[in-house]
Amino acid sequence: MGQDTWHNWAGTETASPYRYATPRSVDELSALVSEAAERGLRVKAVGAAHSFTGVAVTDGILVSLDNLSGIDSVTLDDRAGALVTVFAGTRLHELNEQLWHRGLAMINLGDIDVQSVAGALSTGTHGTGARFGGLATQIRALQVVLADGSIVECSPAENPDLFEAARLGLGAVGIISKVTLQCVAHFVMHAVEAPGSLDSTLDRLDHDRTGVDHFEFYWFPHTRRVLTKRNTRLPGDTPISPLRPLRAYVDDEVLTNVVFEGLNRVATLAPSAIPKINKLSCRVLGTREYTDRSYRVFASQRRVKFREMEYAVPVEALPDVLVAIDSWVENSGFTVAFPVEVRFAAADDVWLSTANGRNTAYIAVHQYYRRDHEPYFAAVEAIARNVDGRPHWGKMHGRTADDLRTTYPDFDRFVSARDKYDSARMFGNAYLQQVLGR
Repeated sequence: MGQDTWHNWAGTETASPYRYATPRSVDELSALVSEAAERGLRVKAVGAAHSFTGVAVTDGILVSLDNLSGIDSVTLDDRAGALVTVFAGTRLHELNEQLWHRGLAMINLGDIDVQSVAGALSTGTHGTGARFGGLATQIRALQVVLADGSIVECSPAENPDLFEAARLGLGAVGIISKVTLQCVAHFVMHAVEAPGSLDSTLDRLDHDRTGVDHFEFYWFPHTRRVLTKRNTRLPGDTPISPLRPLRAYVDDEVLTNVVFEGLNRVATLAPSAIPKINKLSCRVLGTREYTDRSYRVFASQRRVKFREMEYAVPVEALPDVLVAIDSWVENSGFTVAFPVEVRFAAADDVWLSTANGRNTAYIAVHQYYRRDHEPYFAAVEAIARNVDGRPHWGKMHGRTADDLRTTYPDFDRFVSARDKYDSARMFGNAYLQQVLGR
């Protein structure tokens, strides 16, 4: 009963599942898991396949949650927002539109919005903003289908160990079927994007990181230049002034995707040209300023295929890490066309969150999919490990359970919950064995 080969968006992982299933209800999902348990088959859920790791790979039943989509209920609360329960397969971009028309918004978002809600939450997706946690911190309750097919509700007050494990659980304790999110009144954002120098950006880092709602920057290797993004939250009734359609098309589609794809193809054929390409790219960067709905400012379209690794480091270690990466790039002779993305998050208490217990800076490195990424990623990983860095669960890395345990204070609590809810490892696979142990 084998199916065609499945692969993720980046083409870094493939699978040939015994069966591909698309349940249309939670009860159908429950029955499917019960049947798999009886037959001794493994089960993995998959969303939009945007993880670079093998978190969703299985030779058993691969379950798409695409048909479990949409808002299930909205309950107003006392935080100027609402508790919104959504089905796990809902794509973020669809949810954002639906929330907006109800006068609501997610508290924070990442920089792409194509993922499913459950997939984004389960791999630790985050945005940027020193006062804001990752998406998992917005969860208030979950509905999970366990390894025996039972449908279980959990929250901080009900089955709290399951809740703590499942809200960022890599799919290791069960299949999320519904998520209840704390949403807020919808808001717009004033965005200012401007070129600058790496040195001046680092000099004023604490000011921008703490004084701007959502601050991030992109550093172009082989240069001392960056592109900064400063997004400020404004009330939802603030008049918007989005980018003009032609400017948005030229910047976000032509330059960011079409031209960038072409430059990377050139760079693949002539890597020695990359430093000059990066310097040229810096010179043509201009300032953009606009105001739009929050979710339109948070997310961007990315069509150029790449490999990515991201490390979470203590925020105070960021400057030294960037210096070390710059030194390695210049001394190794390795050329890097993609900018290095730097974002920020507040400390949280989610067991497997990369920001658990500490204010965090995120350093994401990329390589065009036609070029070798391994020397670069290995060097950055070694640099990040020297400051107790934690890898993003959905992006490429070489870490294992033995060395991850030492950097996560709640690692063993998670493993205990996994042993309790999936002792037979129905939801296991090679990636989970790598990062969690047996």
